[in-house]
Amino acid sequence: MRYNDRELSWLDFNERVLQLAEDTEIPLLERTRFVAIFSSNLDEFYMVRVATLKEKIATGITVRNSAGLTPILQMKKITERTKSLTDRLSKLFLNNISPALSEIGIEIIRWDQTSEHEKEHVNQIFKSLIFPVLTPLAVDPSRPFPYISGLSLNLAVIVRNPKKKEESFARVKIPTNLPRFISTTNNSDTRYIPLEQVIAANLPELFPGMQIIDQFTFRLTRNADLELEEDDVENLISSMEQELQRRKFGPPVRLEVEKGIDVESLDTLIEELDINREEVISVENLIDFTSLHYFADFEIPEARYPKFKSTSHPLLGDPDEDNPEKIFAAMRGQEIMLHHPYQSFTGSVVNFIEKAAQDPQVLAIKQTLYRTSGDSPIIQALIEAAESGKQVLAVIELRARFDEMANVRWARKLEDAGVHVVYGLLGFKTHAKLSLVIREEANGIRSYSHVGTGNYNPKTARLYDDLGILSADPLLGRDLTILFNQLSGYAPDASYQRLLVAPKTLRSSLIQMIKDEIKVANDGLPAEIRFKLNSLVDEEFCDYLYLASQAGVKVKLWIRGISAIKPGVIGFSENIEVRSILGRFLEHSRIFNFKGNGENIYFIGSADLMERNLDRRVESLVKIENEDHKGELDRQFTQAFSNEIQRWELIAGDRWQRFDRDEEEKKLIDYQENEIQRWRGL
Repeated sequence: MRYNDRELSWLDFNERVLQLAEDTEIPLLERTRFVAIFSSNLDEFYMVRVATLKEKIATGITVRNSAGLTPILQMKKITERTKSLTDRLSKLFLNNISPALSEIGIEIIRWDQTSEHEKEHVNQIFKSLIFPVLTPLAVDPSRPFPYISGLSLNLAVIVRNPKKKEESFARVKIPTNLPRFISTTNNSDTRYIPLEQVIAANLPELFPGMQIIDQFTFRLTRNADLELEEDDVENLISSMEQELQRRKFGPPVRLEVEKGIDVESLDTLIEELDINREEVISVENLIDFTSLHYFADFEIPEARYPKFKSTSHPLLGDPDEDNPEKIFAAMRGQEIMLHHPYQSFTGSVVNFIEKAAQDPQVLAIKQTLYRTSGDSPIIQALIEAAESGKQVLAVIELRARFDEMANVRWARKLEDAGVHVVYGLLGFKTHAKLSLVIREEANGIRSYSHVGTGNYNPKTARLYDDLGILSADPLLGRDLTILFNQLSGYAPDASYQRLLVAPKTLRSSLIQMIKDEIKVANDGLPAEIRFKLNSLVDEEFCDYLYLASQAGVKVKLWIRGISAIKPGVIGFSENIEVRSILGRFLEHSRIFNFKGNGENIYFIGSADLMERNLDRRVESLVKIENEDHKGELDRQFTQAFSNEIQRWELIAGDRWQRFDRDEEEKKLIDYQENEIQRWRGL
């Protein structure tokens, strides 16, 4: 087959995350965080991707996909792989992570490991804090099986009436508004017991007069993918609010149960939850490792990555200065490339929008928002600008998955402040990362622009590797003006000079540039294509890259996540190389580079090579014009494809292999740590 299966390739990516958790040379609390990230990744994978696959099976679809798998066979492989990875994760935590945490003063214990003094202390917490919020739900002919919400942790309890000698089933939901881990003493925060074990030990308090026969922990995952029929929706925001309520009641797609659960209890859960036995995953030790983020945030310096602070861009100066003119003057002086998190997002992008909101010469601010933080200074700046009389447009993507409710709240708040809030083009998510400021100056109206690869979220900007440019280029300002007009009004014949925009020009333009590289190679001249992406799934692009390889074009793909393309196949794709780099920061920037016959064409932006990005989203790529900026992007690619760098390579088409040591077993260079040191030294 020509392509790797998308879902199995995603599981390959999550296995790479697990390998970081297994790496004993990474600081312990960071390994603990990778355990939590692996688990939350898998939750989302089941809520969306597996849920969609299950719907295909339910509707009777039997057609093989481009990787040669029917939905049933695809589900079988996913289930086998997930069970294997989950078992590997449980063993890692039980045999390695948990004992190592104990050595640094974080001991996660079971109830049977507590002392009498600890039991007394924890039981008091149960009586005063936990017991009042619990609601035991019995199941009998007059009380139906309770609704189990998605990702909630639950206790299945088997009780017996000593008088009637009858056994019954009950469910106790573990409260999500209480700490998952309870400290066992007042004197020291070193020993912790999971909340569900505290509740399990005190079940007689919940069922007085009944005998507790057995209890087991379980967790259900439901389909959480929204189905919003926009063509029939008059008010998108109201429809979104209704759909978010329906999400809570999606069909079940996975049942995690504590290993050792008795057959009868498991059968009850399977029947009542209407789930297939193949969708049951037995878990040893803890269920839901996402809660380990709590410990990963502990301030234990020797168990954490060294402290890191972003640097200020040398051209932007001090963001705390009150003078707005300074940042606009810097942008007029030259176009500025930003590289986050090494360079401060707050000191550059946030400062740009805040200063624009404060500047009396600014007439209008136009902004896209896909995801942002709960206390976003950007939102506050837009509100301040609107309240001061500026024209403010916010293009908010309500359908940013799992951020929908937050975006609905922001939309309401912005509208209340007088911001013009729109939701983009009907049928298309707006994923482009754009900001436009219109300023009145002595020589007339001038546009100032920001185009980036990442969300306008100051919190994730500290953790995501992203690029952006701040520019006073009038051509770029014109492009953004046209694009914002298209998003808020009607502009079907819009054309652009520095931007490639999906769904109109991005796909066709990139494919034409690949064709140009093929022509250069066919003419016997050196040709090279280099992409940095989150995911490469689109089959048309895979096919053109295969053709490029066969023509002799060197193709280097730096992909964090999914790769449908199969590199290194003799006679077919031997000129294609695929690498992945994972680590402290999430590699999120997208870069497109074409180097045929001495040309060095660069674009950066928001789009991955996936059908949804290219055909069903508003995305943008901006052409990089500054030669110094091209040189910086060249440096990043050269570094990433050096054999001295730790990385994963996609071998023989479909097998990822990690390279973290050289032939002499010397540790290879950590790409991101090397970047930290470089930016500190500049």
